[in-house]
Amino acid sequence: MFHLILYEPEIPPNTGNVIRLCANTGVALHLVEPLGFDLEERKLRRAGLDYREFASVTTYASLEECLLRLGRPRVFALSTRGVTRHDTPNYEPGDAFLLGPETRGLPTEVLDALPSEQRLRLPMRDGSRSLNLANTAAIIVYEAWRQLDFNGGA
Repeated sequence: MFHLILYEPEIPPNTGNVIRLCANTGVALHLVEPLGFDLEERKLRRAGLDYREFASVTTYASLEECLLRLGRPRVFALSTRGVTRHDTPNYEPGDAFLLGPETRGLPTEVLDALPSEQRLRLPMRDGSRSLNLANTAAIIVYEAWRQLDFNGGA
């Protein structure tokens, strides 16, 4: 359905929560190295509650390799530096959502490589810094799936 790409994720419980999200929504998870943890780490397993066996999780040495292997999907990056509200685009099956590392976000060159309408921002109150990575992933996945009328959901 959709692809969720975590670029250099750092915090195991966040990735564990995203694995659980992907297992429950049918979204494929792609992890771009380096990872800030081992995929077998206990904190990751606890947060994912052993959902990994129900999720499609693939790791890549680089973002370029990931996008190439996915067939160059339409990519939407989520960032506090995004300019388009997350519910504005019309999402399609096969779209990819890209989130950066928790402590620094996506590199400027990655964001700048995308058209402004594909650089997304979640609404927040003035003065807020950012949302948690797993929360951001859940918001965008469910918005995109909602647009497809939750096709395949129970």
